[in-house]
Amino acid sequence: MITETHSASADSGEFRSAFLDLLGNPAPDAPTHDAVRLDWIETPVGPLLAGVSSEAVVLLEFSDRKILEGQLETLRRRFKAPVIPGSNRWLKALRRQLGEYFAGRRRQFELPLAYPGTQFQERVWSQLLTIPYGETWSYLEMARKLGDVKATRAVGTANGMNRIAIVIPCHRVINANGELGGYGGGLWRKRILLDLEQGQGGLF
Repeated sequence: MITETHSASADSGEFRSAFLDLLGNPAPDAPTHDAVRLDWIETPVGPLLAGVSSEAVVLLEFSDRKILEGQLETLRRRFKAPVIPGSNRWLKALRRQLGEYFAGRRRQFELPLAYPGTQFQERVWSQLLTIPYGETWSYLEMARKLGDVKATRAVGTANGMNRIAIVIPCHRVINANGELGGYGGGLWRKRILLDLEQGQGGLF
């Protein structure tokens, strides 16, 4: 499992080794023109594992999430493509826009996204993209907008399976009583992201 670091220089060799171990060895005859390419991006909240296809961003996950290996397997299955180390223009754009976001200079990401899932998951993830920067919605409000006020638990589960953290802002969903609720990346990260977006704290 990839371990968490908080700076670009911290244990980079160890992190790279763990990163490659996590990917495994793709078959030597596996096609690469349609592969999902992965690299990590150092951020103020620790390294993020980013994945891109030739057409879109498909993954942005915290490196210490327990479900990370499962997310990579889902990518292989959903995109029917090998997952390999690499980069392309979308990963470079993602890296740049994340830097602007954490510096407080970007409120909206301008990137093509691909997030295949179940029909309900895709509806939830698409709804998350409509939550304005600096605002929060409750799980109940999300469920109501999706047309089923009884689906709050299902909304929370779909949030937890979001494969494109921050860009698809599942951190903007909180409990109806104002408490943070859950977050796959850890509540400390959720608090930092919300404080950043609400102008309560700078990261640079």
